Amino acid sequence: MCKDCGCSITDSHKEKHTHEHHNHNPNLSDRKTVEVLTKILDANDKQAESNRRHFEEHGILAVNLMSSPGAGKTSLLEKTIELAGDELKIGVIEGDLETNRDAERIRAKGVPAYQITTGQACHLDAFMVHEGIHNLPLGELDVVFIENVGNLVCPASYDVGAHVNVVLLSTTEGEDKPEKYPVMFRSAELMLITKIDLLPYMDFDKREAVSSARRVNPKLDVIELSSKTGEGFELWLDFIKSKRRLRVA
Repeated sequence: MCKDCGCSITDSHKEKHTHEHHNHNPNLSDRKTVEVLTKILDANDKQAESNRRHFEEHGILAVNLMSSPGAGKTSLLEKTIELAGDELKIGVIEGDLETNRDAERIRAKGVPAYQITTGQACHLDAFMVHEGIHNLPLGELDVVFIENVGNLVCPASYDVGAHVNVVLLSTTEGEDKPEKYPVMFRSAELMLITKIDLLPYMDFDKREAVSSARRVNPKLDVIELSSKTGEGFELWLDFIKSKRRLRVA
């Protein structure tokens, strides 16, 4: 996780954790590293709770989308916006290491989007999402999707203040990904198997993918869909609507 990849202390923590950032290097003892990470994660969790309360004050469902790069998160959002129409007012917080391209794609669909570029950090954290919250018109929204950085490891360790964690697994990936990256799939409530229109051309076993995921998380719900054809999106939209009803009830 972040201890190994070097992104434990992101720019959003510089002011709050200056001394930890200064000392974060490979020469730290394991104990010291754990202490630093514990402080960072504790601060992150407090900010995440504040984010959740902020969403709830506005009657918003916040959904954290996680996956490896290229699994189809932005395409999923584009199709969701298209098919939801006026039924759901959607906003998006985008996370990438560099560029504003994903946010530009979302804005082209007529939806407010705020891009966070993390630099070297391979995940969003609660402080980054807090910045995004204050750059969206929350009073006009029903759902905020948080598109996390493409990575199957670190995003699962950082609570960003969402109500629901969703993980995407593409048919272009291996069906054994859930057991290779168990923390991600264990932290999710729903797995979306994406790009099912490519199944005739891919060596991907859907049944084994679901079995692998449920060996890690027996309670995991699964929806198969295609952002190209729209197949499966009725179930996906029903899932989002039902979660929002529970949140605002």
